[in-house]
This record gives sequence, C-alpha cells and structure tokens, in this order.
Amino acid sequence: MSPPTITFAHYPEPLEGPAVEYAPSPQKNPVLRGLPLAVASAIIVRSAFVQRFFWRNAGFGDIKDMPALDNVPYTFQPVVTPLGETGPMLEFGPELLAARHADSKARYYTASDYHDMYKAGKITPLQVAEALLPLARQRGDGKPGKYEDAWADSHGKDHLALDAARAATERYAAGKPLGVLDGVPVGVKDDVDVRGYINHFGLKYDASVPWFKVQEESAWPVKALQEAGAVVIGKLRMHEMGLDTNGLNVAQGTPTNHLNNAYYPGGSSSGPASAISAGLIPICVGTDAGGSVRIPANFNGIYGLKTSHHRTMFMNSTMCITGPLAATVADLTIAYRVMTQPNPDCPTQSRFALSLPPQPSAKKVMGVFRDWWKHADPRVAGACNAAMDWFARERGYEVVDISIPYLAEAQLAHGVICVTEVAESARRRTTDPLDWLCLCGPANRVLLSVASQTPAADFLKCNAMRTLLMRHLAFLFKKHPGLLIMTPTTPLAGCVRTPGDETHGLSDANVTFLNMMYVFLANMTGTPSLSAPVGYVDPDQGEGKLSVSLLATGEWGSEEQLLGWAAEAEEYLHEVYAEGRRRPDSWLDVIGLAQEGETE
Repeated sequence: MSPPTITFAHYPEPLEGPAVEYAPSPQKNPVLRGLPLAVASAIIVRSAFVQRFFWRNAGFGDIKDMPALDNVPYTFQPVVTPLGETGPMLEFGPELLAARHADSKARYYTASDYHDMYKAGKITPLQVAEALLPLARQRGDGKPGKYEDAWADSHGKDHLALDAARAATERYAAGKPLGVLDGVPVGVKDDVDVRGYINHFGLKYDASVPWFKVQEESAWPVKALQEAGAVVIGKLRMHEMGLDTNGLNVAQGTPTNHLNNAYYPGGSSSGPASAISAGLIPICVGTDAGGSVRIPANFNGIYGLKTSHHRTMFMNSTMCITGPLAATVADLTIAYRVMTQPNPDCPTQSRFALSLPPQPSAKKVMGVFRDWWKHADPRVAGACNAAMDWFARERGYEVVDISIPYLAEAQLAHGVICVTEVAESARRRTTDPLDWLCLCGPANRVLLSVASQTPAADFLKCNAMRTLLMRHLAFLFKKHPGLLIMTPTTPLAGCVRTPGDETHGLSDANVTFLNMMYVFLANMTGTPSLSAPVGYVDPDQGEGKLSVSLLATGEWGSEEQLLGWAAEAEEYLHEVYAEGRRRPDSWLDVIGLAQEGETE
C-alpha cells in the first residue's frame, strides 16, 4: 500500500536555484567587550551616521542589488501548512513510555519515570515541586546556588507551582491521573506567556515599566502542557531579548553549562538547556528564531526541536517558533505532540494536519552540502561524520550530495530580518519613544540601534531571498523524497566564557554569525529542524568534554520523521558511540532529593 499523498497550503513552487559555491566573506564586525563596549554603545545610539556605517559594514546592504532576486516575489511568513486530519493526537506507544537505556550511567529521568513513581506511591508531585522550588528561587544573599542561575525571578509566585502539584497529587491519590505528564515538572523560557508569571525577555526587571506585567493567560503550547497536568516550576533565563547565541546575560546572570562551566550554555534558550542538562526538569518550552532552541541543546548535550513555522502557535514573527527541549527523545516527542494540538481559537495553527511517522517502506535519504560542512571545526565535523557513517551503514540511509544556493547571502538576509523585527517590537516596550533602548544592555543597544537603520527596500529584498531559498528546498524535497538535510548543529566546539564579560557584556557578531551558520536555514524557510547529540570532544579550556550534535532539517510538516531519526541518533549515542552518553557531574537526582525530603 502506497503512503497517502500529503497536500499543503502555500507549498513553494519547486524551482532549482543556480549552482553557487558556498564561500562566505570573512565577517568584519568589531568585537566589543567591557568598558569599550559601554562607551561605544553610548556613542552609537546617538549617531545615525555611525549606525548606518556599522549596518553597511556588516554586509546587510549586499542583498538588495543581487540580480538573482530580480522579479522574485517576497515571502513574509514562511508558512507551509500540511492539510488533512488535525486529530486526534497520536498515542504514546511503548517506545515512548517504556524505560530505554536503563543501564546507562547517564540516564535521565523521563516523564514516564515520574508517572510510574507517582502511580506506585513512591513519591508525589507535591514532594517533587517542594524539592525543586528552593533550587529555582533567588537566594538574595549574593551567593548564587548551583542551579539557581538557570531561573528567572518568580516574584513570589511559587504557590502557582505548588497548587498545580497539589492538584496532581490529589488526582494520583484518587487513581485518576490525567496521563503521563500529570505532575511532571517542566519549565518555560522567559519570553513565553505563563498565566500568573511575568515575562522578562532576558531584561532587567523594572516594576515601574507597564510592560513587565503579570500574564493573564498561558501561551497555547504551555496551556496544553498544563492541561495535561504538567507542573510549571517557573520561568527560565534567556539571552537578553534573544539576540545572541552564547547565553551571556549581564542583567540577570548567565546560566551554567554543566558539561563544562568554562563555556557558555548557548542561547538564547540558555536557562532551559542548563536546567534540563542538570536534571532539574525533563522538558522545557523554548523559542527559536535563529537556533535559540537548537544551539543551547547542542552545547548542553540534550535534544531540541524547531517546528514548522506556526506549528505550535502563531507568533508575530517571520522567524520565531515556540518548540520543546528535552533530555530524551521520548520526552521531546511527548511534549511536541501535546504542544501541537490544534488551538480552536487560532485560524492559522489549528489548520495544521497531524505530522505522521513515515511508512516503514519510505525512503531514508540524507543530503549533504559538502562545501557547507567544511567550515565546521574539525572536531565537530569528525564526530558528525562518524555518526553519518553509522546511519548509512546500519540504518539504511542513502547519502546524497546536494547544494543550496546563496547560503552566505541568505544568512545575511536572515540577520537583517531578525534584528529589524526585534528592534520594532522593542520600540513598543517603553513609555518614552525617544528612549526606547533604555531597558537594554550595551550589546543590544549597539545591535538594535544599528538594526533601526534597515531601509524598506533592503528588507523587501531579504524576503525575496527567502522565496528563492524555499523554492530550492521544495525542489530538493521533490527530487529526493524522504530527504533530511544534514549538518552539524553549529560549526563551533563550544562558546568560551571570557572573564569580565559578565560586567558589561559582549558584542561579537562574527562569532554569532558563525554559530548560526547551519541553524538559520530552517528559520528562514519555515522548515522543521532537530538537534541531537552524537558525540563529545575535548575542550580548549576548563574541565568536561563538549557536546557535539547533528542537525536534521526536513520538509514542512515532517516533525514525526525528524523525531524518528532522533530516536535512532539516541540509540547511536547510547549503544554505539564508544564513550556513550555523558551526564554532568552536577546532575541532580530530583526523585532522590524529593524522597530525602519526605524522610526529614
């Protein structure tokens, strides 16, 4: 029986782009840190001339005059919607609920583990919440705890988590749990709405600013998790305004990379990745406009899914999605399925058909653009190539050479669109339009003041580049059914922490662009993309090996295909990779901690 044909709304016209060598120009942006950054930001925000200079110096003006974009229409929202049955949600089979890799020394607790312990009466959701909340609370004594730096200030809202945990505990006592997520502790990135909490967006809190308000309703994917019984322990820190990939946060404090604390955790979903890696929570809701789920997932040795554009919720962004991070593929899959249930109040998100796993007979194809790969750190490329060889040899994947045109120029276009959209949203946060950058740190004052100089013509042409790229990907997906475009998640073997940056911050757009070399493609085109760890490499500083991940990018609507691939990658890491999966020495046994609290 042949698989059903998937139909789409707004599927791009499959048009092969020109064959263009990938040869990115060296980035020439100034690197600013410490006091020079503070001084430079004070100058740049006051001079439109200097802002325009840095805008041109970044190469942002190179897109507008490209002949290849002549007569190419603009795409402002890369929404390609698979059509068909929107429900019911796929069931959680034994592959998601049964214990996997039980003998691994690096095994993480899963939602199913919590669920089984609760049902057996060995622990309660309330005991877990009571054990975790002190670790997520700001101590106020100037001495940050080992895990506290992942969490944003809850402003005394611990009772919300306790109330949810108490209700879950009562359901288990009555023998009526809602399902596998009931009572499971989860976190939410600090730019996603949670009823009763304040969004900080990585900014320094100012009670006098009306924008810092208590949210009256949870965002749809968070609400779906809460309705399944998940207990939101709190909001998690992020890079300020999501505008960099290292996770450094001067205003709130930088979360720890528990694999090696001499490195940044990655951003902008830094807190979520740090907390999951340390074992505090199995699942978190993050956001991703330029790798902000997948880059920190990579650096912290966990899993991150960037969904098809608007798959979980409509966002007022042409780049950003809300998606899950998790310690295991099973929990990533469970979170994804719950978070993507159709929202009857959203005419965009509710139209997405269920993503279905491929038929057993479906082709398994991995596409590699070798000119793109060769720019990765040799340690990263080596780990990823070893995993690719295993997929081809042991899991039946055909590896094909592909090319994608104008990737360097497309990444510049991605950068222009991202910073321009964030600059516009930032303008509306303060009561004084003339001082619209007052909430930002020095690095973002520089970036957003430069972004404010984007001309309309350049913005339009950047969105024409989006069309060209989407058309070419549609061509590749039609030419190679079942194609997954494979790259490392990032070309970097970690982001090194530099002493002193915590004072004023860091502005290094050259490293930022390098870090997003592979991840930006999915944001630009609206395609789904998943980061899965496949190995570890020696660091340049500090103690603890650094995680390396493969990134798979699939056709619009192919999330379940990606999750199936990730399950294979998880098997490779646990069962085939010589060292096996690693877990930080600072990993916390939450269930053990909660049980100790019971006996005190």
